[in-house]
Amino acid sequence: MRKKEMIAMLLAGGQGSRLGVLTAKVAKPAVAFGGKYRIIDFPLSNCINSGIDTVGVLTQYQPLRLNAHIGIGIPWDLDRNFGGVTILPPYEKSSNSEWYTGTANAIYQNLEYMETFNPDYVLILSGDHIYKMDYEVMLDFHKEHDADVTIAAMPVPMEEASRFGIVVTEEEGRIAEFQEKPPQPKSNLASMGIYIFSWPVLKEALLALKNEPGCDFGKHIIPYCHEKGQRLFAYEYNGYWKDVGTLGSYWEANMELIDIIPEFNLYEEFWKIYTNSEILPPQYISSQSVIERSIIGNGSEIYGEVHNSVIGSGVTIEEGTVVRDSIIMKDVTIGKGCVVDKSIIAEKCKIGDNVTLGIGSDVPNKLKPAIYSFGLVTIGENSVVPSGVQIGKNTAISGVTSKEDYPNGVLDSGETLIKAGERV
Repeated sequence: MRKKEMIAMLLAGGQGSRLGVLTAKVAKPAVAFGGKYRIIDFPLSNCINSGIDTVGVLTQYQPLRLNAHIGIGIPWDLDRNFGGVTILPPYEKSSNSEWYTGTANAIYQNLEYMETFNPDYVLILSGDHIYKMDYEVMLDFHKEHDADVTIAAMPVPMEEASRFGIVVTEEEGRIAEFQEKPPQPKSNLASMGIYIFSWPVLKEALLALKNEPGCDFGKHIIPYCHEKGQRLFAYEYNGYWKDVGTLGSYWEANMELIDIIPEFNLYEEFWKIYTNSEILPPQYISSQSVIERSIIGNGSEIYGEVHNSVIGSGVTIEEGTVVRDSIIMKDVTIGKGCVVDKSIIAEKCKIGDNVTLGIGSDVPNKLKPAIYSFGLVTIGENSVVPSGVQIGKNTAISGVTSKEDYPNGVLDSGETLIKAGERV
């Protein structure tokens, strides 16, 4: 029987509800990032750069764009006869049909896929983090310590530790205790949601807990293995890693790409990030345009000013328009004489002439204050904003809007405008 030493299982089914209108029609791992990529490109590129050529991608929520983006895996060199990349949606079985109800439940439902490769080790990954990691080095650590489970962990500020699964370690990194989002954390070493399991250990745990409702790695599988006295180790990672699960962290991670010395470097030769790129013409920068410290995607036409922003491919910014501290995704058109401040505009939006985004005071959003915050304007994909309107901070817009939707031509700070039939 042919086998693989290690295969990866990439959990990419999350809705990413904390990204609000950005994920109303698309799964979080398929959201655009850095003007050229999608979030899932980072773990996929890490896999092939680490020598892992067999990746199962578990999808569930709004998978269409993700499936189309990954295809048969050609950009990542994952189009293999044995192995390669495989999309694994939930499916109907003879006895019952169920959605993936938790991270471990999703893996359990694909036991048959994993058994096909008879692996020695299984790497569990999340599809919504931005980082570069050599999983081969983590596997060497796992073997060296004769571990049953290795959890990638990184130090976080103590005041933020209660947001994470926390590991308390002894000498050599052996895990003495695991706390899932503890109110009083005993350590600041946070689990990154990246695990290497020795295959027999993972299989036994998944079968033992198969009837656990919403079976999850952090809440169920890791504590189960720990209680059994198995050898759990923490592999400490000290590089750049960002969970872009909120609008604020997503905006920050994009802005960090354009720092003079970026903390996360997309330009390294030895660790490339691969993506499914469209065939596009070059960008066009007109003689009257001004561009300062920005990323501009292929096929974009800039006639106005762009400062400190990330502009995707196929974007048109008309003359007299000023864009600052913003993320503009692919195929967006922004009309003449606009001012765009600290905004996230999703794919294929149309912004009319003389529109002002991001004015007024920093008032909390009335509908979802925890999501639409950070002083941002967030516009969902395929939305239309008519000419001559003003939009405040901590606002969200989704759908084809018209002049009548803006009383006195204004959407005040903290307001949300979601057209009928649109999802929030």
